[in-house]
Amino acid sequence: MDPDATASVGRVPHGSSDDFELLDFSANVNPRVPEGVREVYSDALDRVRRYPNDEYPEYRNAAAAHVGCEPSQVIPTPGGLAALRLAIEAVVHKNDSVLVPYPSFSEYAREVRLQGATPEFVPQDALCEADPAGHALAICCTPNNPTGNAYDVAELRAFARRCAESDTVVLVDEAFLGFTDCESLAATVPPLENIIVARSLTKLFGLPGLRAGFAVATGEYQRRIENTRRAWALGTPAARVGTHCLRDREFVRETRSRVREERARLIERLPDALDVSPSEAPFLCCDLAESDLEADHLLDAAREQGLALRDARTFRGLDSHIRVAVRTPEENDRLLAVLEEALADG
Repeated sequence: MDPDATASVGRVPHGSSDDFELLDFSANVNPRVPEGVREVYSDALDRVRRYPNDEYPEYRNAAAAHVGCEPSQVIPTPGGLAALRLAIEAVVHKNDSVLVPYPSFSEYAREVRLQGATPEFVPQDALCEADPAGHALAICCTPNNPTGNAYDVAELRAFARRCAESDTVVLVDEAFLGFTDCESLAATVPPLENIIVARSLTKLFGLPGLRAGFAVATGEYQRRIENTRRAWALGTPAARVGTHCLRDREFVRETRSRVREERARLIERLPDALDVSPSEAPFLCCDLAESDLEADHLLDAAREQGLALRDARTFRGLDSHIRVAVRTPEENDRLLAVLEEALADG
């Protein structure tokens, strides 16, 4: 990290609310958690008087089985964002150039700038056609946040191979891929050493406060990330609950099915005034440009009814958008009612 950059690079806005009186549609987090989490967490508390095993063998094995890679390729991290930071630190030098998609997760550009490097922005739907020459790193998010579109796996692999010819590393943020049936880039056989994958347990398993995730890498970059990760990066509760969740394949299947069905129902029933982007993610990005409703009014009206929506105008390239999470059928019904009332009132 560049010490000079830390004095000037500020923080960026995110969704989510810590007000438990609000129904939170602003964060793309599963409203359900796997069975047994409370018991596993409680048991883990009895073990926090000792340091955890810094190798995290059970966690690595569960993570590897979850994405289809070897346990030796998994690097445990306290959340997906920590995996992103480790990867960027391992690859990017001061004054490097990095391909950063937009609109997409704002932390990418922030982390690049903290390295003293320059983000070169490219439309997220044109990333795989971009020329990687001269760039140390190319970042992609699949499904992309906030638009929800997922990249074709074969297309991403072909892009990674082109990047390898230019000595460009590809960092793939798969924070929401667990909600889909898409294959992880971590499962590429034979592995491409210029691919680093970042995964989060936050979204799929509904535990954002737990802070558990991992990176997947091979070869030189696996060694670099493994060498630079903090000792005891995961607390015992996070490691044990994370292992438990990663092994619950039935929960993942049920979640994918519910999100797929509810997302389709929301798209069908959302008011026509909201231009909804196609999505394979547990959220929908809606454009208000063609409506008579201002985003501020809709956000305020929803909050008055006890709902938090995401102001998506904070994403580069979006100026009239909101984003809503896909939650349970009952909660989604409440969202539809609030949006319909707000649009009717103008």
